[in-house]
Amino acid sequence: MTDLSRRNFLGAGGLALAGASMISGRVQAAGLPEAPTMTEATMQPPLHPQSGPDYQPVVTLNGWTLPWRQNGDWKEFHLVAEPVVREMAPGMKAHLWGYNGQSPGPTIEAVEGDKVRIFVTNRLPENTAVHWHGQLLPNGMDGVGGLTQPHILPGKTFVYEFILRKSGTFMYHPHSDEMVQMAMGMMGFFVVHPRDPAERRVDRDFVFLLNAFDIEAIIYCLTAGSSIVPI
Repeated sequence: MTDLSRRNFLGAGGLALAGASMISGRVQAAGLPEAPTMTEATMQPPLHPQSGPDYQPVVTLNGWTLPWRQNGDWKEFHLVAEPVVREMAPGMKAHLWGYNGQSPGPTIEAVEGDKVRIFVTNRLPENTAVHWHGQLLPNGMDGVGGLTQPHILPGKTFVYEFILRKSGTFMYHPHSDEMVQMAMGMMGFFVVHPRDPAERRVDRDFVFLLNAFDIEAIIYCLTAGSSIVPI
Protein backbone atom coordinates (compact mmCIF):
# COMPACT_ATOMS: atom_id res chain seq x y z
CA MET A 1 0.00 0.00 0.00
CA THR A 2 1.16 3.52 0.56
CA ASP A 3 1.69 6.24 3.10
CA LEU A 4 -1.90 7.53 2.89
CA SER A 5 -2.72 11.17 3.40
CA ARG A 6 -5.49 12.36 5.70
CA ARG A 7 -7.54 13.19 2.59
CA ASN A 8 -7.24 9.62 1.34
CA PHE A 9 -8.18 8.25 4.77
CA LEU A 10 -11.36 10.26 4.88
CA GLY A 11 -12.16 9.65 1.22
CA ALA A 12 -13.01 5.97 1.75
CA GLY A 13 -16.74 5.67 2.50
CA GLY A 14 -17.45 5.62 6.21
CA LEU A 15 -13.79 5.81 7.18
CA ALA A 16 -12.94 8.02 10.16
CA LEU A 17 -10.01 8.48 12.50
CA ALA A 18 -10.03 7.39 16.12
CA GLY A 19 -7.80 8.78 18.84
CA ALA A 20 -5.15 6.84 20.72
CA SER A 21 -5.04 5.69 24.32
CA MET A 22 -2.21 5.17 26.78
CA ILE A 23 0.66 3.01 25.56
CA SER A 24 2.43 0.17 27.33
CA GLY A 25 4.92 -2.35 26.02
CA ARG A 26 7.79 -1.67 23.63
CA VAL A 27 9.91 1.47 23.37
CA GLN A 28 8.93 1.83 19.69
CA ALA A 29 5.38 2.68 20.80
CA ALA A 30 6.36 6.36 20.73
CA GLY A 31 4.61 8.10 17.86
CA LEU A 32 1.40 6.08 17.81
CA PRO A 33 -0.23 6.20 14.35
CA GLU A 34 -3.83 7.25 13.94
CA ALA A 35 -6.37 4.43 13.98
CA PRO A 36 -8.86 4.47 11.10
CA THR A 37 -12.32 3.14 11.84
CA MET A 38 -15.01 1.97 9.41
CA THR A 39 -18.57 2.99 10.13
CA GLU A 40 -20.18 1.24 7.15
CA ALA A 41 -20.42 -2.56 6.96
CA THR A 42 -20.17 -2.58 3.18
CA MET A 43 -17.46 -3.73 0.79
CA GLN A 44 -14.82 -1.06 0.26
CA PRO A 45 -12.50 -0.65 -2.77
CA PRO A 46 -9.09 -2.35 -2.60
CA LEU A 47 -6.05 -0.30 -1.57
CA HIS A 48 -3.60 -0.36 -4.48
CA PRO A 49 0.13 0.00 -3.72
CA GLN A 50 1.59 3.33 -4.79
CA SER A 51 5.13 2.64 -3.60
CA GLY A 52 7.28 -0.37 -2.78
CA PRO A 53 6.74 -3.85 -4.27
CA ASP A 54 3.82 -4.25 -6.64
CA TYR A 55 0.95 -6.61 -5.85
CA GLN A 56 -2.69 -7.17 -6.70
CA PRO A 57 -4.63 -6.04 -3.60
CA VAL A 58 -7.46 -8.16 -2.28
CA VAL A 59 -11.11 -7.16 -2.03
CA THR A 60 -12.65 -8.14 1.30
CA LEU A 61 -16.29 -9.03 0.78
CA ASN A 62 -18.43 -6.98 3.17
CA GLY A 63 -15.20 -5.55 4.56
CA TRP A 64 -12.20 -3.32 4.02
CA THR A 65 -8.39 -3.14 4.14
CA LEU A 66 -6.61 -1.38 6.99
CA PRO A 67 -4.48 1.59 5.82
CA TRP A 68 -0.89 1.83 7.02
CA ARG A 69 1.87 4.42 7.21
CA GLN A 70 5.54 4.07 6.28
CA ASN A 71 7.94 4.89 9.11
CA GLY A 72 11.49 4.29 7.92
CA ASP A 73 11.77 0.59 7.08
CA TRP A 74 8.57 -0.25 8.96
CA LYS A 75 4.99 -0.49 7.79
CA GLU A 76 2.86 0.58 10.74
CA PHE A 77 -0.74 -0.45 11.37
CA HIS A 78 -3.07 0.39 14.25
CA LEU A 79 -5.72 -2.12 15.34
CA VAL A 80 -8.30 -1.15 17.96
CA ALA A 81 -10.09 -3.98 19.77
CA GLU A 82 -13.52 -2.70 20.77
CA PRO A 83 -17.25 -3.45 21.04
CA VAL A 84 -19.08 -2.88 17.75
CA VAL A 85 -22.68 -3.00 16.56
CA ARG A 86 -23.33 -4.65 13.19
CA GLU A 87 -26.67 -4.71 11.41
CA MET A 88 -27.00 -8.28 10.12
CA ALA A 89 -30.30 -7.57 8.37
CA PRO A 90 -32.57 -4.51 8.25
CA GLY A 91 -33.51 -3.80 11.85
CA MET A 92 -31.49 -6.74 13.24
CA LYS A 93 -28.49 -5.36 15.10
CA ALA A 94 -25.92 -7.59 16.77
CA HIS A 95 -23.71 -6.36 19.62
CA LEU A 96 -20.32 -7.89 18.82
CA TRP A 97 -16.63 -7.35 19.50
CA GLY A 98 -14.25 -6.55 16.68
CA TYR A 99 -11.58 -4.17 15.45
CA ASN A 100 -11.67 -0.60 14.16
CA GLY A 101 -15.44 -0.35 14.09
CA GLN A 102 -16.26 -3.65 12.38
CA SER A 103 -16.59 -7.37 13.03
CA PRO A 104 -14.83 -9.17 11.44
CA GLY A 105 -11.95 -6.72 11.60
CA PRO A 106 -10.18 -5.11 8.64
CA THR A 107 -7.85 -7.03 6.36
CA ILE A 108 -4.14 -6.38 6.84
CA GLU A 109 -2.10 -6.51 3.62
CA ALA A 110 1.67 -6.48 3.22
CA VAL A 111 4.43 -8.12 1.17
CA GLU A 112 6.78 -11.01 1.94
CA GLY A 113 9.90 -9.56 3.54
CA ASP A 114 8.15 -6.46 4.92
CA LYS A 115 8.95 -5.29 8.43
CA VAL A 116 5.60 -4.62 10.12
CA ARG A 117 4.82 -2.84 13.36
CA ILE A 118 1.25 -3.32 14.58
CA PHE A 119 -0.10 -1.21 17.44
CA VAL A 120 -3.03 -2.90 19.21
CA THR A 121 -5.16 -0.72 21.47
CA ASN A 122 -7.62 -2.42 23.81
CA ARG A 123 -11.01 -0.76 24.28
CA LEU A 124 -12.72 -3.92 25.49
CA PRO A 125 -13.98 -4.38 29.07
CA GLU A 126 -11.38 -7.15 29.59
CA ASN A 127 -7.80 -8.12 28.69
CA THR A 128 -6.91 -9.11 25.14
CA ALA A 129 -3.96 -10.05 22.89
CA VAL A 130 -3.54 -10.77 19.17
CA HIS A 131 -2.20 -14.00 17.70
CA TRP A 132 -0.97 -13.80 14.10
CA HIS A 133 -2.22 -17.21 12.98
CA GLY A 134 0.16 -19.03 10.63
CA GLN A 135 2.96 -16.45 10.69
CA LEU A 136 6.57 -17.39 11.50
CA LEU A 137 7.30 -15.14 14.47
CA PRO A 138 9.63 -14.50 17.39
CA ASN A 139 8.13 -16.10 20.48
CA GLY A 140 7.45 -12.75 22.15
CA MET A 141 5.33 -11.60 19.19
CA ASP A 142 3.10 -14.70 19.01
CA GLY A 143 0.30 -13.04 20.96
CA VAL A 144 -0.63 -15.55 23.68
CA GLY A 145 -1.60 -13.42 26.66
CA GLY A 146 0.05 -14.47 29.91
CA LEU A 147 2.49 -16.81 28.15
CA THR A 148 4.42 -15.13 25.33
CA GLN A 149 3.44 -11.58 26.31
CA PRO A 150 1.62 -9.67 29.04
CA HIS A 151 -2.11 -9.31 28.50
CA ILE A 152 -3.12 -6.01 26.93
CA LEU A 153 -5.12 -4.36 29.70
CA PRO A 154 -8.21 -2.26 28.94
CA GLY A 155 -7.13 1.21 27.83
CA LYS A 156 -3.58 0.10 26.98
CA THR A 157 -1.69 -0.39 23.71
CA PHE A 158 0.83 -3.12 22.88
CA VAL A 159 3.22 -3.03 19.93
CA TYR A 160 3.98 -6.10 17.80
CA GLU A 161 7.05 -6.09 15.53
CA PHE A 162 8.12 -8.80 13.12
CA ILE A 163 9.31 -9.53 9.59
CA LEU A 164 6.96 -11.34 7.22
CA ARG A 165 8.85 -14.52 6.37
CA LYS A 166 6.40 -16.15 3.95
CA SER A 167 3.55 -15.24 1.66
CA GLY A 168 0.03 -16.57 1.99
CA THR A 169 -3.45 -15.88 3.34
CA PHE A 170 -3.44 -15.86 7.14
CA MET A 171 -5.65 -14.50 9.89
CA TYR A 172 -5.39 -12.74 13.24
CA HIS A 173 -7.45 -13.39 16.36
CA PRO A 174 -7.13 -13.16 20.17
CA HIS A 175 -5.35 -15.65 22.40
CA SER A 176 -6.72 -14.07 25.56
CA ASP A 177 -10.10 -15.48 26.61
CA GLU A 178 -10.26 -16.58 22.96
CA MET A 179 -13.34 -18.81 23.37
CA VAL A 180 -15.37 -15.72 24.24
CA GLN A 181 -13.58 -13.12 22.14
CA MET A 182 -13.50 -15.15 18.92
CA ALA A 183 -17.12 -16.14 19.44
CA MET A 184 -17.93 -12.44 19.73
CA GLY A 185 -16.41 -11.86 16.27
CA MET A 186 -12.79 -10.88 16.91
CA MET A 187 -10.84 -12.02 13.84
CA GLY A 188 -9.64 -10.75 10.49
CA PHE A 189 -7.47 -11.56 7.47
CA PHE A 190 -3.73 -11.05 7.20
CA VAL A 191 -2.73 -11.33 3.52
CA VAL A 192 1.00 -11.46 2.67
CA HIS A 193 1.68 -11.06 -1.03
CA PRO A 194 4.70 -12.76 -2.69
CA ARG A 195 7.85 -10.67 -3.00
CA ASP A 196 7.89 -11.40 -6.75
CA PRO A 197 4.80 -9.63 -8.20
CA ALA A 198 4.69 -12.15 -11.07
CA GLU A 199 4.35 -15.13 -8.73
CA ARG A 200 0.78 -16.50 -8.70
CA ARG A 201 -0.45 -13.23 -10.20
CA VAL A 202 -4.22 -13.04 -10.57
CA ASP A 203 -6.56 -10.57 -12.23
CA ARG A 204 -8.83 -10.25 -9.20
CA ASP A 205 -8.38 -11.48 -5.64
CA PHE A 206 -11.18 -11.79 -3.08
CA VAL A 207 -11.23 -12.88 0.55
CA PHE A 208 -14.28 -13.64 2.66
CA LEU A 209 -14.50 -14.80 6.24
CA LEU A 210 -17.33 -17.12 7.26
CA ASN A 211 -18.66 -16.85 10.78
CA ALA A 212 -21.86 -17.93 12.50
CA PHE A 213 -23.66 -16.37 15.46
CA ASP A 214 -26.43 -17.71 17.66
CA ILE A 215 -28.44 -14.60 18.48
CA GLU A 216 -31.52 -14.81 20.66
CA ALA A 217 -34.35 -12.56 19.53
CA ILE A 218 -36.37 -10.63 22.10
CA ILE A 219 -40.07 -10.64 21.29
CA TYR A 220 -42.25 -7.91 22.78
CA CYS A 221 -46.01 -7.95 23.34
CA LEU A 222 -48.64 -5.53 24.56
CA THR A 223 -50.31 -6.33 27.88
CA ALA A 224 -53.80 -5.34 28.87
CA GLY A 225 -52.42 -2.17 30.42
CA SER A 226 -50.72 -1.23 27.10
CA SER A 227 -47.24 -1.61 28.55
CA ILE A 228 -44.62 -3.36 26.41
CA VAL A 229 -42.82 -6.30 28.03
CA PRO A 230 -40.33 -8.85 26.64
CA ILE A 231 -41.43 -12.48 26.47
